[in-house]
Amino acid sequence: MKYSIIISVCTWLLGCSAPQQEQRINAEIELPFYTEETFTPTWIDEDDDTYDSIHQIAPFSFIDQEGNTITDETMKGKVYVANFFFSICPGVCPKMAHNLHLVQEKYATDDRVKILSHTVMPWVDSVARLQEYATLNQIHADQWHLLTGDKTKIYELARNSYFADEGFGKTVTTEEDFLHTEKLILIDSQRRIRGVYNGTLPLDVKRMMEDISTLLD
Repeated sequence: MKYSIIISVCTWLLGCSAPQQEQRINAEIELPFYTEETFTPTWIDEDDDTYDSIHQIAPFSFIDQEGNTITDETMKGKVYVANFFFSICPGVCPKMAHNLHLVQEKYATDDRVKILSHTVMPWVDSVARLQEYATLNQIHADQWHLLTGDKTKIYELARNSYFADEGFGKTVTTEEDFLHTEKLILIDSQRRIRGVYNGTLPLDVKRMMEDISTLLD
């Protein structure tokens, strides 16, 4: 009788924990959406009334290190990682570039995955300068685009679409304030934000790659 009670209790506990475990696994697979600058994760089902109005990256058009025009149409149907850098950055940017090589290497043969690195110093980072930077850092132009263009348009896209500027502890008061961010921002095939990561941390970048694979699947 004693052993029967123990077995029954164990069976009951296992039965109760199974749905919770399944729910946790599902939550890990189902990536959230990020729709505003606080980057509060939001899970939205396809049958939700707000699904069709989820925040998207605005249309854009910039020039890459090969002199090619890269637009939102170029990225149509692609999963991509966006970040912001400048070629003469001495500290944070080299760390991000090093970690983004993990993405370039893992998805080297997968045309569905791209990287868009926008310069925040377009008055310095000309196409020629970006091409030199790409060569020095072994950046492959077919997968990883270093983008330059009009400063106002880059900054507007960064702040209003990617919510990218944390200002390194200072308050951003005008659109002219210099753009600072360590964020890597994961964008799905419909230009929606699905993940935000610290680009200087290899573990965070590896987590991002797991999320990329989830979106591809």
